[in-house]
Amino acid sequence: MKRLAEALLLGACVYAVFAGVARADTSASKIALSNNYAGNSWRQQMLKDYEAVAKKAVADHVVAAADAFTTPDKEAPTQASQIQNLILQGYNAIVIDAASPDALNGAVKQACDAGIVVVSFDGIVTEPCAYRVVIDYKEMGRQNVIHMAKFQPKGGNLLEIRGLAGTSIDGEIHDGIVEGVKEHPEFKIVSSVTGNWDETTAQKAVATVLPSLPPIVGVVDQGGDGYGAAQAFAAAGRPEPTIIMGNRQDELEWWKEQKEKNGYTTWSASVAPGLSTLAFWVAQQVLDGKKDVPHDLTVPYLEFNQNDFEAALPSIPKGGVASKQYTQADATAAIEANQKKK
Repeated sequence: MKRLAEALLLGACVYAVFAGVARADTSASKIALSNNYAGNSWRQQMLKDYEAVAKKAVADHVVAAADAFTTPDKEAPTQASQIQNLILQGYNAIVIDAASPDALNGAVKQACDAGIVVVSFDGIVTEPCAYRVVIDYKEMGRQNVIHMAKFQPKGGNLLEIRGLAGTSIDGEIHDGIVEGVKEHPEFKIVSSVTGNWDETTAQKAVATVLPSLPPIVGVVDQGGDGYGAAQAFAAAGRPEPTIIMGNRQDELEWWKEQKEKNGYTTWSASVAPGLSTLAFWVAQQVLDGKKDVPHDLTVPYLEFNQNDFEAALPSIPKGGVASKQYTQADATAAIEANQKKK
């Protein structure tokens, strides 16, 4: 019996190694998601992706728990309190979509000091002890203008729609757009509104400023606002500008309709909401003892152009956003790729 038990144990270990699943080291660990906002399609898809991957990880005994928590408001102090509660609840890792790059640093440091692994994504934190799964948002903002120059080579006036105020994402994309305009002085940003990455909010904000604006050739934005902007221009009877899109189903559907009608051309880009699942697996890998994980891991954003967006459209849920659920192997590959860069 003893030999049989040893053989079974050895077989289980070999299976775990070949399956690429770390069962022994993290099966008792608990990972929590701290999210500060769920008021748009991107955040809602992000939570759905996290839940799907987390549930399977628990069912497969990779981790003991992988719960998601969303604050009732957008305020950083509320999320800081949430993180402190998660520390007290005994989580081994906390994955954070942060309300602010620096306002949560005190709570994050408390978590690190308690031996908890902290991985921020999307909205990142700057506390050095935390890991950051990041998109080059500044470059994505710059690409707004680079692509706009292809569609509007003569230049002209631009309307900027910004995201959730105070977040690192909003600041970085805005900085990239400003840099892009410096490289292409034929463009001028004549107005900037806040859209919160939400179509309804963006539509109202654009509708409010349009009557006072000169002719607009293009709209540069951050995602979740393209369709709202299009509706505002149509309601105001203004000429259809080139609107950069953000991978939302309603935006891409509108783009398809306009392309069929008049050959409308644009570009679409956003971070995949499933980035939360990549952050989850990075946390699991750190808990599992993976060595030399860089504290800053850069991964590509998801983009569509004139030739490929229509093929992706049927797979995006109505009212949703294009996404990807990452695997443990994806996390390992991202870690290794960033190790080589370092």
